[in-house]
Amino acid sequence: MTPVELSRTVLHAVRRAVDDGVLSVTVPERAVVTPPGPGGCGDYATNIALQLARPAGQPPLGVAEILRARLLDEWCISDVVVTGPGFLNLSLAGDASTGLVEEVLRRGRSYGHADGLSGNVVLVRCPAEVRAVVSADALARVLRSQGDLVRIECDGGPPAEAEWESVLGVDFTGRGHVDFTGQGPRTLADRRVDVRPVPAPADPLPLGRDAARWALLHPAPHDRPRITRDHLVQRETNPLFRVRYAHARTRALLHNADDLGFHPGPGPVHDTDTTARLARPAPHPATTPLLALLGDHPRVLAATASHRSPDRLARHLIAVADATLPLLSAVLPVGEEKPSAAHRARLALAEAAGAVLAGGLSLLGIDAPEHL
Repeated sequence: MTPVELSRTVLHAVRRAVDDGVLSVTVPERAVVTPPGPGGCGDYATNIALQLARPAGQPPLGVAEILRARLLDEWCISDVVVTGPGFLNLSLAGDASTGLVEEVLRRGRSYGHADGLSGNVVLVRCPAEVRAVVSADALARVLRSQGDLVRIECDGGPPAEAEWESVLGVDFTGRGHVDFTGQGPRTLADRRVDVRPVPAPADPLPLGRDAARWALLHPAPHDRPRITRDHLVQRETNPLFRVRYAHARTRALLHNADDLGFHPGPGPVHDTDTTARLARPAPHPATTPLLALLGDHPRVLAATASHRSPDRLARHLIAVADATLPLLSAVLPVGEEKPSAAHRARLALAEAAGAVLAGGLSLLGIDAPEHL
């Protein structure tokens, strides 16, 4: 189940409460569903009770309890916990998380992309400065993933550094991704975006394409980027390394599983206690945050496009990588252990995480190698 589908489920609970006469509100068009914040629990959380409290003339906790009772009747929700002033924390049933993994695997690197054109024509303008040009290029990639038609125009003449194209992967001529003022007809657009981040303090080209682009895109536009060789260090302290390492590990696990004769199969990602079959299976501790982050990926891409901020996507990829790595040690059978349905489900979840990491890096113009 994706956050969009879960949002519809929350709205269905609101509609049932209105039909039952216990809430007197206009059913909103959407319910915001996100990973739980500090103090939260479960797979997702929503503030819909706080949103409806004033129009309903009831305290938020009262609205939350009304909605909680109805959400527990939904097939896809196994538990609902009310925290804080009225946040609803939702735990998905096993079949619901299975559907999310199936959706990611079906879409692959395109998971979170729009199904068609949005109808928006966007003109992205930037100065002829290396960070601005790379930021404009990454933003254009994300906007196109959301169905927008995009053209980039760069103020001033072409840069003297021809290596911007060959090293950083920014196309100034070939496919027409970047045009310079005065070198072609202006594109009519219903939206114009000016990209003017804090300029790079040093030449990033010696870092190479991937590290240079990450160094320029990971900081927020108003922050001064660090152009140092730290971005090349193959250690956990390097966020880019963690993201690419997590992706490479997921690919290695798929190859290793194939050697053992089993393949990914979405399903409940938990261990069963064979000595106590009546006991409720406990979720693997690493799966809940990862599932929430994978489900949140479409929203992150949409927010990156609407806020014109590739750094949002970079931070999201770090979070996905950090949630993926603890899971990987539990994917393959150990010793004489036979592959189980839980192993196949964890392998499918790892493959889905790898697809999200590879797709996100691609939108930033960064390679996702299978081996590091």
